[in-house]
Amino acid sequence: MNILSIQSHVAYGHVGNASAVFPMQRLGVEVWAIHTVQFSNHTGYGAWRGRVFDGPAIEELVAGISERGVLGQCDGVLSGYMGSADIGTAIVRAVATVRAANPNALYACDPVMGDTDRGIYVRPGIPEFMANQALRVADIATPNQFELNHLSGLASNTLDAAKAAVAALHALGPRVVLVTSLVTDATPPGAIDLLAGEGGQFWLLRTPRLTLDVNGAGDAIAALFLVHYARTGSAALALGMAGASVYGLLRRTAEAGSREILTVAAQDEFVSPSETFPVEPV
Repeated sequence: MNILSIQSHVAYGHVGNASAVFPMQRLGVEVWAIHTVQFSNHTGYGAWRGRVFDGPAIEELVAGISERGVLGQCDGVLSGYMGSADIGTAIVRAVATVRAANPNALYACDPVMGDTDRGIYVRPGIPEFMANQALRVADIATPNQFELNHLSGLASNTLDAAKAAVAALHALGPRVVLVTSLVTDATPPGAIDLLAGEGGQFWLLRTPRLTLDVNGAGDAIAALFLVHYARTGSAALALGMAGASVYGLLRRTAEAGSREILTVAAQDEFVSPSETFPVEPV
């Protein structure tokens, strides 16, 4: 399997491609990584160095890959943090280019825009681009709860409301939606839910809530979910496998007291999760 992954990258730590690429490689996937930004570290540290690339730079790299004659072997495109709306346009064009060579290629869009604690943290124009362009050509979307609410225009404080919000995202384009972190009035204290929807069906996976403050877990689960869905064709199976792996990764990180997720030290979790959780139809 070959995946074209277009998202941010950091030299130190694990977020964006630095979080997504290795888990896919550990699962035996060839990853063609294109960086939308290259920073010294995650911006959550408050200080960083590096630069945001532009759309033409992304298109140039995609063109170079195309010239190798390999895009027909590309099984999927994964996008995350875009940095600017023109990069988003380049990603959508890349998806069209890949699909021209392989109509069966999947596009998984992680609509990175913000979170509950920080609100919207991307540049102006990107939320609108996600809703109006990226999701309309995506097969898979992997929002967190904040992004789900923003993109759907609906609240998700109950399970039924969350399902309605997921259905609203389906109407925008993606046939599969994974909500990577969900808390509703049905979520017990000390737990967190993941919700997947496909074809009018919904599945819930519940794990213990871990006490830690790290970045990059959403990037990892989007990558893992894409790979498992591409291999199984089942949102439920992909939810179970990706959710278990990321829980194991975060548990190991919490036990170590690390500020960065232990992508390398906990790599066995990607292949053989140390703990699994039931996936329940809801």
